[in-house]
Amino acid sequence: MPIAEAREQAAAADLDLVEVSPNSEPPVCKIMDFGKFLYRQNKKAHDAKKKQKVIRIKEVKTTPNTEEHDYQFKLAHAKRFLEHGDKVKVTVFFRGRQIAHAELGQKIIDRFVEDLSGMAVVEQEPERMGKTLSLVLAPARADGKGVMKKIVDDSEQEVAEGQPAPEQNA
Repeated sequence: MPIAEAREQAAAADLDLVEVSPNSEPPVCKIMDFGKFLYRQNKKAHDAKKKQKVIRIKEVKTTPNTEEHDYQFKLAHAKRFLEHGDKVKVTVFFRGRQIAHAELGQKIIDRFVEDLSGMAVVEQEPERMGKTLSLVLAPARADGKGVMKKIVDDSEQEVAEGQPAPEQNA
């Protein structure tokens, strides 16, 4: 259809002639209300932005000399953060001469990884920066809907949280 004829039809319908695909051969145009089109496009972009999940990183700080009760307390915090879908950064601070025994900090980090293995995956390996040793854990997900998954022993079976585990014949 010639451009002049398309403009006449758009004017007769009291609408706009909008070029939808300028790069195609021939260019594609539509007769529509351009203001309404822009409004819908902005609305779509706004709704998509609203559905995005903001990823937060919560930090659990500890030292190599952390006692058992304090460790369990910090572990409970990390579990709660992971259940809410937040990432957890486990940081071990070394004070003074403690840096000479970095293996104690590594043991704490390894223990966190082991205790949270059913509900978290290591996103960033332990990294030493100055007097700190840090590790980032992300929540393990079963599907895109955010249902936690639990890994049964070393097998490949995954069980969604809130559902009974399947019977195993051994």
